Order: sequence, then structure tokens, then C-alpha cells
Amino acid sequence: MSRALLRRLWAAVPTVLLVLTVTFFGLHLAPGDPVRLFLGPSADEAAAAQMRRALGLDRALAVQYLDWLARFVTGDWGASIAQHRPVTAVLGDAFGPTLLLTGLSLLLTYALGLAIGAVQAVRRHSRLDATLTAVTAVVAALPAYVVGLGLVLVFAYGAALWNWPAWLRLPALGAAGIGADFLGPAARLADRVRHLVLPTATLALVGAAGAARFVRASTVEALRQPFVRTARAKGLGETRVLARHALRNALLPVVTLAGLQLPALFSGVVFVETIFAWPGMGRVTVQAVLGRDYPVVMASTAVFATLVVIGNLLADGAAALLDPRARSTA
Repeated sequence: MSRALLRRLWAAVPTVLLVLTVTFFGLHLAPGDPVRLFLGPSADEAAAAQMRRALGLDRALAVQYLDWLARFVTGDWGASIAQHRPVTAVLGDAFGPTLLLTGLSLLLTYALGLAIGAVQAVRRHSRLDATLTAVTAVVAALPAYVVGLGLVLVFAYGAALWNWPAWLRLPALGAAGIGADFLGPAARLADRVRHLVLPTATLALVGAAGAARFVRASTVEALRQPFVRTARAKGLGETRVLARHALRNALLPVVTLAGLQLPALFSGVVFVETIFAWPGMGRVTVQAVLGRDYPVVMASTAVFATLVVIGNLLADGAAALLDPRARSTA
């Protein structure tokens, strides 16, 4: 299995390279000049030309790309044009918040998805099943930023307008409140959790809606299998049959779905972090695109593409562990 995963990792290298190539040329050919954005419209052409030479932007695009790629693979990610800091430092500061947000949202996505899908499978064709199917279909079809703006409208602005209890008035911007550094450890942790609720809930609700529909279908199929009828014939309770037999066998396609959902998760992170001003890689990437900060955009694209590849490999490995039959084809 390890050899198969290594083969898939090597096969993913051209995909990552293609993503980087398209991003590089698309970004450089798009309207906008990072030098003019940095110097301002009043700067003379001589100063702009000098800065372009210093940044290497006066060379042919193909030469710039090959030079960037050669430095990138050796660990030289360059410096941010806008911040005058190493790109590794810029992304290093943002990676932790993004990892925290995506990790929590993934846990909640599949906890909610498994619970809702299992309930729908057990109560299939009931009114509850029809209601949950309609709700999950609507939420799954909505973009993450629409769900996020709806949560802000209700739990930030609406909660204050309708005079809801203080614990329901959730902050909509940033990772910490003003003066959070002066709070005690417990109060600082509570403040951080409150700021996490809305962006995490946005990603988790969208992901859980899609996962629940998948879990329902795979669990219904598992409940029709002969081994489930055998377990019931042995006198096992319905809860035990569902937990130990049906859901366990329904997990394989769900794990596969987790790998397929990673690109959507990371694209959703970009919008969600921007909406909630969460100081992660998604927000840094958007700011870099708007400011034509080429080194930061390219490095963040490479990181996201690599994380997607690693996530898919982990999903393949988990599927092989759950189902020995998958090991021969992994």
C-alpha cells in the first residue's frame, strides 16, 4: 500500500505543476501593476522602471517563471512585494489560524454529516427524512460566503438588534476582541472560541449538508445487505446494528468523499476568511491577489495545492485501512 501511495504522490506532481503554471501566467497577464500599486500613481516612470528591474519584472514571463520555479523548489520563496517580509514568514503567521479553522470545520462536518445521514437512513421516507433532505439540499447548494453572511446577519447584527442574550451575540470579525491580550487565560480562550464559532459553523454547515446526503445513501444501501439481516436475526438491537454494522460499512465511500471535498473546503476558506477577517492563508491570498503580490500568491497556491494532494492520499490510505479489499487496488 505504501508503494501505491508513493506512486500516487509522484503522479500528483504534474498536477501541482500545472496549477502553479496556470496561476503564474494568469496572474501576470491580469490587469494591474504591483509597482504602480506600491509606488502610487504619482511616481515617475524612472522610479517604476528601477523597481521593476530590482524585482525582475522587466524580463520575459517565461524567464521569470523558470527562475521563480528554480528558486521555489530549493526553498527560496522570495519576499512579499507589499510587506517587505519573507514569504515564509507571511504564510507562517497565517498557516496556524487556517489549520485551526479547517481542522475544526472538518471534525464538525463529518460529525454532523454522519449524525444527520444516519437519522435519515433509519427514518427514511418519513416526514423527518423529507424535511432534512430538503434542508440539506438547499444548504449544500449555497456558496459558503452566502451562508456566512446569513449567520452574520442573524447572530451578529440581528442578535444585537433583537436584544438576545450576550452568549448568542457572536463577533463577526477577527480572531480576537479588542483588549484580548489583557484578559486572563480562561477569558482569552473563551474570546477566541466565540470568534471561531461563525466561520467554523459556515464551513461545517455547507460541508455537513453534502456529507449527510452521501451518508444517507450509503447507509441505506448498507442496511439492505445480508449481513445486516443476519445481525438482526441474531437478536441484536437496532442501535447496535446501525453503529457496528451499517455505519461501519458505510464509512468507506464517506472517507473517499472527504478527499474529494478538500478542494471545495480550501476554496471556501478563502471566502470565509475574507468575510470574517480571519487572519489565515485565505485572507492573505485575497489581499495578495488584490495587491498583485506575486510571490505570496504563488507560494499560497503551492501550499493549498499540496495540502489537497496530501489530503487525497490520506483519504486513500484511510479507505484501505477500513476495507482490506481496497488495499489491492490502492
